[in-house]
Amino acid sequence: MPRALVTYWNLHRISILLLALGLGLYAAFAYDLARADSVKLVTLYAALFFLAFKLIQFEKWNYRFLVVGGILMRLVFFLAEPNLSQDFYRFVWDGILVLDGGNPYAITPDAFMEQGGRGFPLAETLHQGMGSLSARNYSNYPPVNQYFFALAVWLGGKTLWGSLLAMRALLLAADIGILYLGRKLLRSLNKPPQLIFWYFLNPLIIVELGGNLHFEGLMIFFFLMGFYLLVHASWVWAAIPYALSIGVKLMPLLLLPLFWPLLGWKRGFGFYAITAATLGLAVYPLYFPEFLPHYLQTLKLWFSNFEFNAGLYTLAEKLAVWQGAKPWEFIADYGRYVPWLTALVAGLLCFHPKMRSPRHWFTGALGVFSVYYLTAAVVHPWYLAFPLLLSLFTRFRFPIAWSALVVLSYTAYASEVVEELPLLLFVEYFIVIGYMVYEIVRMRRDIYAFFKKESPKSAN
Repeated sequence: MPRALVTYWNLHRISILLLALGLGLYAAFAYDLARADSVKLVTLYAALFFLAFKLIQFEKWNYRFLVVGGILMRLVFFLAEPNLSQDFYRFVWDGILVLDGGNPYAITPDAFMEQGGRGFPLAETLHQGMGSLSARNYSNYPPVNQYFFALAVWLGGKTLWGSLLAMRALLLAADIGILYLGRKLLRSLNKPPQLIFWYFLNPLIIVELGGNLHFEGLMIFFFLMGFYLLVHASWVWAAIPYALSIGVKLMPLLLLPLFWPLLGWKRGFGFYAITAATLGLAVYPLYFPEFLPHYLQTLKLWFSNFEFNAGLYTLAEKLAVWQGAKPWEFIADYGRYVPWLTALVAGLLCFHPKMRSPRHWFTGALGVFSVYYLTAAVVHPWYLAFPLLLSLFTRFRFPIAWSALVVLSYTAYASEVVEELPLLLFVEYFIVIGYMVYEIVRMRRDIYAFFKKESPKSAN
């Protein structure tokens, strides 16, 4: 064995063994785990989170080791069928429909099957796999996401496995892009660049995005590209990838008001105009007169019909029911107010002078998303990918804790009937909110200075 390899082994043997163990655990997660097996799922996830923590602790200065390790962890999933979510069936369905000149906003899968599913070889498999809820509704995925579905289906030869491989390759490329841009942006904002590995090696990201094919990674990549261009190049070019991030997932829309203090009135108006024009161009190929009502009809379901892993909403619902309210009526009313509350927080923050600084901007952005997800009625685990990324540019770390605890939500699938365990839900949010409050108290001088528009030193 060459002396260099012996030396490397002697210096890094513990980390190499931890990485090997992690790859084995990811293999068990990908190929030998059923979602209903809650004990095994939570145990594997907890072990992987601990291993990620130790690898970052031991090798935070060894960039190549952690990059290679993160890529290997993702490659473990390449031949596995997603086992925690069935959304991928709908991704492939929409991709084939768009590739064949159809429109996923114009016809539901159920209606398509009633017409005979003509010219759609995988129709029966995909229709059964996506589940009745998805099958009876129009697609809720924005247009840019649809084009990436179609690209993956085209690259995969219109086969299910080929499409899954192509999606994983796209999401792996997006994560590598996030690693590259995030590291550069952290360094430019005088933050430790190794913080990005709390995203890149986080089991939440590897399992939910790389493993279960949720496209939050692509959204984050375009968002980071836009912000990096905004800081280091031109706001004109920055608006295009920011619009694409909205076109993949709508969530970056919540941050739209926060760009005004960074840019000012004149440039801000131009930024918003280019963003709107880019989104208009993305919508145009799939636009038809009923596009908006069909799309809003589906989106409304996620705001006012479903409840999953909810924090403050659960408490509010219990109090409302105790006062005599009907749960189905309460969630419909409640769901209408959450977006407005989030918009109000974003609107108030955008008037603060310190939001003109990119260094403080991410704290405001994290605040907006924290308000939204702590009050939302539906918080699927992969939703936390964005606030996790934002937190790395701030001094707050409670989203990292949340990314570790959110796996408890999967215990709701332990039986055929989805039923959440109130005790575990309480544990998750008690720790997350408690840690957030602890961090706020710990940084109270800086927070006081922020709202008094002073520097922390002058507040002492």
